[in-house]
Amino acid sequence: MRLVFAGTPAFAAVALEALLAAGHEVALVLTRPDRAAGRGLKSAPSAVKRLALERGLTVYQPASLREPQALAPIAAARPEAIVVAAYGLLLPGALLAMAPHGAINIHASLLPRWRGAAPIQRALLAGDAETGITIMQMDEGLDTGPILAQRRIPIGPQDDAQTLHDRLAALGAEMIVQTLADIAAGRVRAVPQPAEGVSYAPKIAKEETVINWSQPCAEIERRIRALRPAPGARTGWRGEVLKLWRGECIEASGVPGTVLAASEALVVACGKGALAVRELQRAGGRRLTAAEFLRGHPLEAGERLGTAR
Repeated sequence: MRLVFAGTPAFAAVALEALLAAGHEVALVLTRPDRAAGRGLKSAPSAVKRLALERGLTVYQPASLREPQALAPIAAARPEAIVVAAYGLLLPGALLAMAPHGAINIHASLLPRWRGAAPIQRALLAGDAETGITIMQMDEGLDTGPILAQRRIPIGPQDDAQTLHDRLAALGAEMIVQTLADIAAGRVRAVPQPAEGVSYAPKIAKEETVINWSQPCAEIERRIRALRPAPGARTGWRGEVLKLWRGECIEASGVPGTVLAASEALVVACGKGALAVRELQRAGGRRLTAAEFLRGHPLEAGERLGTAR
């Protein structure tokens, strides 16, 4: 099938790679404009752009698709379908209607649960037992279009945003290839999303990265996994910020935020139970085991961790 592909991060690049491997003709690749990244804040291309250029594909990076003239290069590509995966720009109705098979989105949740920008992190934060991929026919709503295909996967107790991302990216790539084959063969039936079970997954706000030690340990531990590797869950310590990478809940009690022990693990009291921090990182420093960190920065029982700024 002749396609226009719209996507930006690594999640989308996995799907683009699969479409090319399956023999689809990708006439045009849409991706977000290059953004400043890294400590030097140098302009960096998206994962999709890097792959597209490696494969000799034509790349188009509009800042917006609101103006009619912005759609001209897409119309000129004459797509049979537009495949969208974590693109990051709203697609106007004129674009959705441009291809005979419309715009088909790869979404990393079991719609209608977790419509929006951060479905992977929200599923982890909520303690969901499962998630999955929905292949959806796009309309002008926020992830409201009919479902073309859906598959479920369990969320394991050690899953974090990265491991879940990687599993879902691979599943989404497999499913979009199969869905396009089913569309070509006339085997797809679009099913409206259920009216029940709708929830939204907004982007993670900065204040959500700050650990509230008054919460139960289970919620804090989920937050660490949901925000790992980025943006990271953090807490305050002696006027600095600590990013917590890994921990486990244990039976212990104390005033929330109080250090209960500091040897092989940094044990901190929570609203219920305690978190044994196993890996952490100072702002601007290296990721360390708790034992490595404590050798250089001894903490005493009774010391308090607080709000990160």
